[in-house]
Amino acid sequence: MAVDEIAVLGVGMHQWGKFPGKSFVDIGVHAAKQALKDSGIEWEEIEFISGANTVRNGYPGWVSASTFANALGFQGCQLASSYAACASGVTALSIARAQILSGVCDVALVVGADQVAKGMFAPVPGDRPTDVDWLRFRLMGLSNPAYFGMFARRRMALYGDTQDDFAAVKVKNSQHGAQNPNARYAKSFTIDDVNASPVVADPLRLLEICSTSDGGAALVVSSLEYARTKGIKNPVKISGISTVSPVYPNAIIDMPYFASDSWATSGDESHTFKNQIAQHAYKEANIKPDDLDFAEVYDLSSAYELDWYEHIGLCERGEARNLLHDGATSLGGRIPVNPSGGLGAFGEAIPAQAIAQVCELTWQLRGDASGRQVEGAKIGMSINYGMFGHGSSVIARK
Repeated sequence: MAVDEIAVLGVGMHQWGKFPGKSFVDIGVHAAKQALKDSGIEWEEIEFISGANTVRNGYPGWVSASTFANALGFQGCQLASSYAACASGVTALSIARAQILSGVCDVALVVGADQVAKGMFAPVPGDRPTDVDWLRFRLMGLSNPAYFGMFARRRMALYGDTQDDFAAVKVKNSQHGAQNPNARYAKSFTIDDVNASPVVADPLRLLEICSTSDGGAALVVSSLEYARTKGIKNPVKISGISTVSPVYPNAIIDMPYFASDSWATSGDESHTFKNQIAQHAYKEANIKPDDLDFAEVYDLSSAYELDWYEHIGLCERGEARNLLHDGATSLGGRIPVNPSGGLGAFGEAIPAQAIAQVCELTWQLRGDASGRQVEGAKIGMSINYGMFGHGSSVIARK
């Protein structure tokens, strides 16, 4: 089921961190201007804006495409705003791709940005007893880190993973992130540093759980023909996008749910949700896991990264820590994972994060990832999980 490709003409980011003097609009506009500059396309040439919404910044965050268009200066382009939790950025990219491939527009701007309060995410205010996200906080007291801790404990019980395995993920990613000028935590950590940080959700420590961050990212994408008219002969191409819903949810408690139906009744483990996200992207791009040169995965915690190795087919279940300790997922290894530094180096800016992953794919494939470059990279994957049956993945190639 190969799908026609689109071109990435430009990428841009605002550094991740905490910027109390800035709004999400300021952050997103900075990223958008960087992407426009990188592409060589003037703002007036953009025919469509696809905005990834933020739910923590009032009504302007719910109509992000219009908000960003207004801030950049209304010029008559078409708009679409969307929200899909952590998958919002690629959902916005998917809408832009559909507009381009259908002939509605030739060139589009995709933008996501967030500005959040300090501390972990809390439920949206109000009493909503039919809202599972409200219930998991109020009924069971399950914050995001609580789920991360349960996932880590599950790996320890099933596969014998240890706290030092999880700490080694953080160490690897911190070494990558130390070379990334957009990272919030551009610092290398040791196993001792990780183990000395306080426990947040047993067995995970502070340095193993991603923080909440302000950040923004943007892409300029177009048809391949439009790229040629601009003299761009060999752009990075988006070959596959996945935003599938589950056939069978995971057979474990997964954020924000308390329980779920099990794939086990069907006997088909390949249909667990995170596997499906990757499988659909591979199918669209007509590639296999062995074709990947690197991957950007959603390491909400260090233990989650090990899960992703297995879900995207880099190794069999239970073998992720072997891949890690063999050095395969480090820069210079067979399949570097999170050369950007991942969420451990950035923190999480929900509507921007999946777009930021595609920015990293683009820089790597263009050979522009100075200090963290995956040598000879030709095909890369990004993947994340966005709650409520949302997830996303992108395959990009040279």
